[in-house]
Amino acid sequence: MIGILGGTFDPIHHGHLRPAQEIRRAFDLAEVRLIPAFIPPHRRPPVATVEQRLRMAELAVADMPGFRVDDREIRRRGPSYTVLTLESLRQELGGRSLCLLLGVDAFQDIESWHQWQRLPELANFIVMTRPGWAMPAVADLPSWARDRLAPSPEELAQSAAGRIFFQAVTLQDISATAVRAAIASGKPVDSMLPHSVLEYIRTNHIYLSRNN
Repeated sequence: MIGILGGTFDPIHHGHLRPAQEIRRAFDLAEVRLIPAFIPPHRRPPVATVEQRLRMAELAVADMPGFRVDDREIRRRGPSYTVLTLESLRQELGGRSLCLLLGVDAFQDIESWHQWQRLPELANFIVMTRPGWAMPAVADLPSWARDRLAPSPEELAQSAAGRIFFQAVTLQDISATAVRAAIASGKPVDSMLPHSVLEYIRTNHIYLSRNN
């Protein structure tokens, strides 16, 4: 199985990395691909440049076995629609099990995504807990999701796409917004993101306020 984790990564931080590490271990994923967005359709424009966000992601996983950065959304340019990314991955990887890693907040908003109905045709979903968001009860799920619930992680390995599994992960109350604000105000952020990423931010003066 291959895990897919997309994001703006502005900057990448432990709130992205630690849950993904837990998921990789729990599901015995062959690899996790981090895919930085070129233009995130549902978020404000990034603060860091696309080259900086890509480099920070590469630095973050340099010493993490089983993780790699995939720059296909950056190379494709334009809005970074997940459906196009999964189509591209499916063409490359054939019938392998692809697992899209989602926070439960993103999952609950998925019907607003571009061509969202096609996403379950292209990948399985692993839906992760996040701070402040409760896992929905099965009865509260839309019918398309209830019909796709997998009873065990093993079923994801046997399905190239179309199954959904809810997985609790250790809550990491870290956001990119909080990281950027702390850096701009000169507050310590060492516990929020990898040292290599922080050094890159400092060297390139990213996220600093004019006073800093």
